[in-house]
Amino acid sequence: MKLGIVIYSTDAETVWNAFRLGSFALKEGDEVKAFLLASGVECQTLDTGKFKISEQMQGLLDNGGEILACGTCLDLRGQEGDKICSLSTMKDLYEIVEQSDKLVTF
Repeated sequence: MKLGIVIYSTDAETVWNAFRLGSFALKEGDEVKAFLLASGVECQTLDTGKFKISEQMQGLLDNGGEILACGTCLDLRGQEGDKICSLSTMKDLYEIVEQSDKLVTF
């Protein structure tokens, strides 16, 4: 299965669970692409004592997943893409929606 995950939340627990789902799906043999949209591009700054989001993101990448971040949303916040979150466009989001067997949003 191809799983698309769109993350637009800044709630640490919600974002943590989104990446947990992605990592689990990869271990089940699925293909996973996550797209960070709107305030979701801030997820790398949301780590808390309970919710280690950066670790979940790295785990998703280490297991073959992909994380893309909306370039316009990053620009609005004065941020840039990096090795964890590739700078992307609406075309990339559209392709995730079009190619995914299942799409979930958080």
